[in-house]
Amino acid sequence: MTSPTQATAAPRHAGARDRAELRRAAVRVLLRNWTGRSTLPSRSLYPHQWSWDSAFIALGLRHVSPRRAQQELESMLGAQWTDGRLPHIVFDPATPPDAYFPGPGFWTPETAAAQTPAGTSTTGIVQPPVHAFAAWETHLADPGESRRRGFLRRAYPRLAAWHRYLARHRDLGGSGLAAIVHPWESGMDNSPLWDGLLERVTPWPPGSFQRRDLDHAAGGDRPTDLDYGRYLRLAADYRDHGYDDAATPHAFAAEDPSFNALRIVSEHALARIAAETGHDPQPHESRARELTRALTASLYDPGAGLFLARDLVGGEPVREYGAAGLVPLAVPGLPVAGELLATARGERFRLGATRLVPSYDLTGHAFDPHRYWRGPGWFNVSWVIHRGLMLHGAAQDAAALRASLLAAASSTGFAEYVDPYSGEGHGTRDFSWTAATALDLLAQEEAAA
Repeated sequence: MTSPTQATAAPRHAGARDRAELRRAAVRVLLRNWTGRSTLPSRSLYPHQWSWDSAFIALGLRHVSPRRAQQELESMLGAQWTDGRLPHIVFDPATPPDAYFPGPGFWTPETAAAQTPAGTSTTGIVQPPVHAFAAWETHLADPGESRRRGFLRRAYPRLAAWHRYLARHRDLGGSGLAAIVHPWESGMDNSPLWDGLLERVTPWPPGSFQRRDLDHAAGGDRPTDLDYGRYLRLAADYRDHGYDDAATPHAFAAEDPSFNALRIVSEHALARIAAETGHDPQPHESRARELTRALTASLYDPGAGLFLARDLVGGEPVREYGAAGLVPLAVPGLPVAGELLATARGERFRLGATRLVPSYDLTGHAFDPHRYWRGPGWFNVSWVIHRGLMLHGAAQDAAALRASLLAAASSTGFAEYVDPYSGEGHGTRDFSWTAATALDLLAQEEAAA
């Protein structure tokens, strides 16, 4: 693995030569993490294919090889379950089963194996639906190649089935919004947003499982054993009920603003994909409008100026403030974009004064600049918020965030996440979506020059 000092490619105020070296370094990360069919998030800590990682990776790969970006998404879509869900991990058969915990033996008993493609091992939970958006952007990178390969023609039915699954099986609160039934499904795994909801979950005893993440990352950067025990309990309960959303007595169920905002962004993309492939875009356009109304009506808190998660078991808003509440900035036509921009610039997130957007309220009781999703800045989240800033006319804020994100990617050796104040890297290095988002922002910067 490349060390931070070895992988450093450019100072904070970089010239054309430094930018070119940063691009080459990012490409090297994606090439090293390529398996022949998909891209690993990292060779050490995450040795399989992760769902929303693949979508962000494709957004970077399209600037290097549009065909490989298409293959990245096709690999993920090829693991789709019969009910339409896209699993959050597709296990690499070439990787030893004990290289990651919980591995394939935990997730795929006979009840689940019947729902997965033959010869494929996956988890039974999901991650945020960024895939249709990534597919459309990948198509735009080389429309001719995409059409010759029939990329969107083959992807559209699977993407539409994925969104139908969320609409039919995950509307647990009756608002039209999709529910997550495990913190891992949010992508922002051990965010303080989920602490109160997890308190009612009886954890597996610490001595009853052996974590593998601590073999590759500092304990102070990772979830605690108590958190992990609760994650395993929730996953096992869901598994033992055959991953049946209606039959499982969910101890954890929440409407997450980030998950649903990304779903809306992808619904808009599905409309474009439908039109490109000869289908009716109107149902997707209508659903995107309906979901935007539902998101704003159900999860926006005017007093906080932020979208809040909703606990579907307790029936109350989760009064913790995280970057998940800013992700709706990426939604076109968001009626409260101005208020959300003010919150992003305020004391909770200090847009412009921090290196990346912090994953959790800087003034919050649980803020930790080093531990996973409890405060550090993440490159994919800052990338999404950068897109929202551009969408809603905050070009100066977007340019500053873009420069800061590129500088942090360079100076940390493409770290998984960073201290939002100092920019110090944490987690693993040579992280694929860090390299991919840097490539995309470099391409945007070049196009704007």
